[in-house]
Amino acid sequence: MDDVVVDVGPIAHGGHCVARVDGQVVFVRHALPGERVRIHITDSSKSYLRADAVEVLEPAPGRVEPPCQYAGACGGCDFQHVDPAVQRTLLRDVVREQLQRLAGLDWTGEVEAVEPDALGWRTRVQFTVDGDGRPGLRRHRSHEIIPIERCLIAHPDLPDVLGRGWDADSVEAIVSSTGEKLLVTDATISDEVEAAVVGVVALDGTTRGGRGALTERVRDIDFRVSGSGFWQVHPAAASTLVDAVLAAADAQRGDVVVDLYAGVGLFTAFLAEVVGESGTVVSVESDQRAARDARRNLHHTPQVRLVGETVERALREGSVGVRADIVVLDPPRTGAKKVVAAIAELSPRRIVYVACDPAALARDLASFATRGYRLEGMRAFALFPMTHHVECVVSLVRD
Repeated sequence: MDDVVVDVGPIAHGGHCVARVDGQVVFVRHALPGERVRIHITDSSKSYLRADAVEVLEPAPGRVEPPCQYAGACGGCDFQHVDPAVQRTLLRDVVREQLQRLAGLDWTGEVEAVEPDALGWRTRVQFTVDGDGRPGLRRHRSHEIIPIERCLIAHPDLPDVLGRGWDADSVEAIVSSTGEKLLVTDATISDEVEAAVVGVVALDGTTRGGRGALTERVRDIDFRVSGSGFWQVHPAAASTLVDAVLAAADAQRGDVVVDLYAGVGLFTAFLAEVVGESGTVVSVESDQRAARDARRNLHHTPQVRLVGETVERALREGSVGVRADIVVLDPPRTGAKKVVAAIAELSPRRIVYVACDPAALARDLASFATRGYRLEGMRAFALFPMTHHVECVVSLVRD
């Protein structure tokens, strides 16, 4: 199909806007609602098309010149062409639409900015290496590697990966909140690079040099995070989410709290401080590496009980107990649909749901509603600037 001119409609979940070509829906990247653009069709199916905006004929307010030279080619960012404040408006519109359409909820909040709110924030970046040894990032919805010399959303203190050759398929660069640097790769590391990092971890998880873990600090608590284990990539994300979760949970001394998908124990540690030694926090995490880190991070906290099982199994077999005052869950992007019923059976007075996907969140909220839990409050945070991702913290109470 030849390039065509379209009028761009509303933002949709996934970093694209909706338009129509001869009545067929087309999802357009690199555009803004209200613009008139020329598009190039990149993919098609029976029900919709995908396209890139290749020429802006009538720009919308909020369009800016992309600061990154790879914008439009590299698939790492969705909104390099959008002012950061307008990005948050787009994210807000997506969250509102998903909640209304999938859960029948009218949310009137805003997506909150978290500094840094544009560039230089990503503390963990995995680069793919092309056939010539050049590190880069993949094109959107493609295996093609775009070699890059500089990534503008990458934290400036990341280990020096770009601008040099690598004899590996990938290399992940990490910098912690305490300034420690780590590489995860099977490449041979030069003495110069090795001297600048605390350790090198092979892709199979084994430590090849130095330490295989980093120290992350939140408030006054240090957390060990192994290799490329999960940790929030925005430098202010952990503290932002801890504050939001504690406020939403409203836990009291002596409460029984169940922390599901607990990772290395971020929320568990602070919830344990609140409930005190007269309370209990049951921390559930199935990933062996994260569970080992959690044991080290929480060994001094007697009110914490660690469960190294999947959330589904822990709830099904009663490993978390038969009741809870509060349940906190931070599930993967696919949501928690398999465990909603089991969580409700614990009869918590309050549920705190941390979500990285508004569609999965909305579907789960609809499911919780059928089991007697209503939305009490929700906050949303732009923890992934220049991308379509948004983090939400929701509190539910028994109706």
